[in-house]
Amino acid sequence: MMAEEGLRIDRRRQQILEKLTRDGRVRVSELSNTMAVSEVTIRHDLKVLENNGLLERVPGGAVAQVVSLSNGYYRQRKTSNINEKKRIAARAAGLIQDGETLLINSGTTSLLTAQELKRHQRLSILTNSLAIAMELGDYPSFRVILLGGEINTHYAFTHSSDALVQLSKYKADKAILSVDGVDSRHGISTYHAEEAEINGAMIQRSHQTIIVADSSKLGRESFNNFSRLNSVDFLVTNHDADEDQLRAIRACGVDVVTA
Repeated sequence: MMAEEGLRIDRRRQQILEKLTRDGRVRVSELSNTMAVSEVTIRHDLKVLENNGLLERVPGGAVAQVVSLSNGYYRQRKTSNINEKKRIAARAAGLIQDGETLLINSGTTSLLTAQELKRHQRLSILTNSLAIAMELGDYPSFRVILLGGEINTHYAFTHSSDALVQLSKYKADKAILSVDGVDSRHGISTYHAEEAEINGAMIQRSHQTIIVADSSKLGRESFNNFSRLNSVDFLVTNHDADEDQLRAIRACGVDVVTA
């Protein structure tokens, strides 16, 4: 019953994100009426989504995060658990060897990990994240490729069939993926259907997969599942994550690394 309730909540929040992607703004009163839930519930949903860096709350509702390509400016998503994510990023970067080829998706923890990769040399990086491409694009000894395709301007990533076709032409040593849910039964998941496709393809095109996720994502199933845990090699998470959840994840064959 609790799992069903959690899925209903995630579906509602996914619908909020879809409307935000279409319109650029959502209003609490309108969402409350169309979804037949209280305004208090909608405000809580918006707070959770903001904490996950998916929108910005404003009086009466929320707006999408802003990306401007003309001046190279990227407003980094607001994020909760930032200190934990920085430690996770540093630990994940330690799993990378000089000279490797990497696939990296979009997301706050992926971006933080990309920043930590600057300690390495001769990396080749393929990403669908505009922020990561701009962060590493002019770094000495790195080769950075930004996946083409359609741009999700609200969340600063590329997607679509064109991106998937381009991705299919590459084979990488490792994929580094930031996700919204990691669950021993349901696998790994994300809010965005467009990025779920990219994430799944990155796993298929990599010899090893590293999931970077703080403990708030563990035991959680988001709206779009894209892989089972038996396709994941490493989970990097914070040291105080729930031990029962970590034990269940290890039982799926995942090497858990704590930071």
